[in-house]
Amino acid sequence: MHTRVGIVGAGPAGLMLAHLLHQKGIESVVLDTRTREEIEGTIRAGILEQNTVDLMTETGVGERIKRVGSVHHGIELRFGGRGHRIDFDDLTDGRGVTVYPQHEVLKDLIEQRLADGGEIRFGVSDVEVEGITGDTPSIRFTEDGAEEVLHCALVAGCDGSRTQTRSLIPHPDVRQDHFRQYPFAWFGVLVEAPPSSEELIYAHHENGFALISTRTPEVQRLYLQVDPEDSVDNWSDDRIWNELHTRVAGDDVQLKEGPIFQKSILPFRSFVCEPMQRGRLFLAGDAAHTVPPTGAKGMNLAIADVYVLARAMGEFLNRGETAALDAYTTTVLPRVWRAQHFSWWMTSMLHRMPGSSGFDLNRQLAELDTVTRSRAGRTLLAENYVGTPLE
Repeated sequence: MHTRVGIVGAGPAGLMLAHLLHQKGIESVVLDTRTREEIEGTIRAGILEQNTVDLMTETGVGERIKRVGSVHHGIELRFGGRGHRIDFDDLTDGRGVTVYPQHEVLKDLIEQRLADGGEIRFGVSDVEVEGITGDTPSIRFTEDGAEEVLHCALVAGCDGSRTQTRSLIPHPDVRQDHFRQYPFAWFGVLVEAPPSSEELIYAHHENGFALISTRTPEVQRLYLQVDPEDSVDNWSDDRIWNELHTRVAGDDVQLKEGPIFQKSILPFRSFVCEPMQRGRLFLAGDAAHTVPPTGAKGMNLAIADVYVLARAMGEFLNRGETAALDAYTTTVLPRVWRAQHFSWWMTSMLHRMPGSSGFDLNRQLAELDTVTRSRAGRTLLAENYVGTPLE
């Protein structure tokens, strides 16, 4: 088998990269160990930056997002029993975010990829990338019991946070791993109920953080800060609702209850791999970096990576120019670190740190008051939340 770009991983990064390359006339093959049903059936939240929505619309995969996605023009920061709205329209010249789950993005990209005649090999196994330091890398894999070899000019490692391709960049000789584990987790529930708010609510409370989010008009996603060693078995439905009402207290908000049909605990960590390339291998998305979900940056960073990578691969494969590919890591890392900072800032400002004192709690409240009271503070938050231009 021969193609120009071999892509390991059919997540947002891998599928969007294949789509962008196709628009440049560049063939690629996407490989994933999961079946199509597993990929499309893994339910994940999604908040799309304006850049991501614009790029998907401009490249022909944004029709359903525009039709069924929920555009949000602000968020609420809640502390001291009062809500403080961050008005994206006013602060970012009309930009916003769109609530549209990640698995729906994947469905759109898979459907378009197959409609374009592109190859996605689902359910393969024993994936092994070889020869990345030479001119003719290859990817070995097993499909339907038979070993196959995919020869390509370039390889993209888009295989998520449990990546195997990252290990091809030797650590610590070549690769540095920047890592932070946070001392808390999110306890998330899915609820059959109408939305409690038209926009997301980020709540600071002495008991810990809470987030009121949404999936669809009928299903809501709610989160509570908990200890990472906690268990879902410790949380009855009554306890969940009591704690949500406590942390999101106030006369101006009323949480709408309903049956809870899913509970899970999500640990927090930040990670950056540097460099994001070696030879003919280039990492993108969660294979190269992960962020806490507080800033809603994960999927958007993956799309921003492959926007740069597709352009660089196009210059190399269509014109023989190497400068953009050589500079891939140095081009994308500043955005990655800005997203890390924003995610850390939102996380540290809103969560109760274990062992924190009254001084720490009041310092957080003063920071939130400073940010929401100042137009400059609100603008800084809004501009980072809706996303800075891809260029």
